[in-house]
Amino acid sequence: MRGNPGQEGQSKRGRGRRILLRLLAVLVLLYISFGAFIWWAMHRPPEDFGRVMTRVPQAAVFGLFPFEALWIRARAGNLKIGDPAPDFSLLKVDKSGSIRLSELNKQRPVVLVFGSYT
Repeated sequence: MRGNPGQEGQSKRGRGRRILLRLLAVLVLLYISFGAFIWWAMHRPPEDFGRVMTRVPQAAVFGLFPFEALWIRARAGNLKIGDPAPDFSLLKVDKSGSIRLSELNKQRPVVLVFGSYT
């Protein structure tokens, strides 16, 4: 003979709840993992970040995460007013070689201007 029909219903509901909780836990873990991956990518050089973002569905990134706030935090850096600019090198316009900021700064003061002229 079978047990109490009320207990069977409770047992099935309990099993269903456990399945739903596990599914929810998996979804939360996937969300956190994907967010951590995007955060990691934002801290990579721009070329690497671009390569990652070309393979990620934009709706997933922009729809699931506060992208702009994350981007501002990830790319903020830690320079303060008065700190020397970090050294870097750039390819010359005529592609005849590269130039380093530290080399230019030895010759004379350098002014860095960042902006867009479009």
